[in-house]
Amino acid sequence: MSKKRNPQLPKEPPVEGPATVSERVQHLVEEGAHLLAARRPGEAVERLTEALALDPHNCAAAINLGGAYILQGRHDRAIPVLETAAGLEPDNAMIWSNLAAAYLGKLPFATPERQERAIAAYEKALALDPHAPNVHYNLGLIYLERNETLRAAAHFQCALETNPNDRDASYYLSKLQGSEHQDGA
Repeated sequence: MSKKRNPQLPKEPPVEGPATVSERVQHLVEEGAHLLAARRPGEAVERLTEALALDPHNCAAAINLGGAYILQGRHDRAIPVLETAAGLEPDNAMIWSNLAAAYLGKLPFATPERQERAIAAYEKALALDPHAPNVHYNLGLIYLERNETLRAAAHFQCALETNPNDRDASYYLSKLQGSEHQDGA
């Protein structure tokens, strides 16, 4: 009489990469952030979209995905992602700053309505963090486009107070101050 043999189960393949959903999301967000830093937003979108599909409440994934869409010029794709993130973390200045950029789109083509939405979002970012990077500078550009030179100059001045090395803000402020002297002469 032969012994009954137990079937041999195949060995489990080695697990590659993160083991839990949470770890997988974190890994995808990190990859997406590195791709954004390398100026590869198209590849970042793939990773970050997957991260948000796994965890729709992950604000880091949303902020980075919104940023990737903005870098691609796909502002209307960024808006719902960032609006959802703003609902999840309403006190996150970076979300509001990115949302403002998405609302604005390309400044020369922005309608007055888009400009107003961007201004409101930038102001929300400043209310949360008065030193939020680039917010004063971007507001200065909007007001310059609207030919509101006093407001533009005030925001460029604030941009320089936030970052004294901001050469673009310095350039526009000098240009505006130069035109004031010419207008007054």
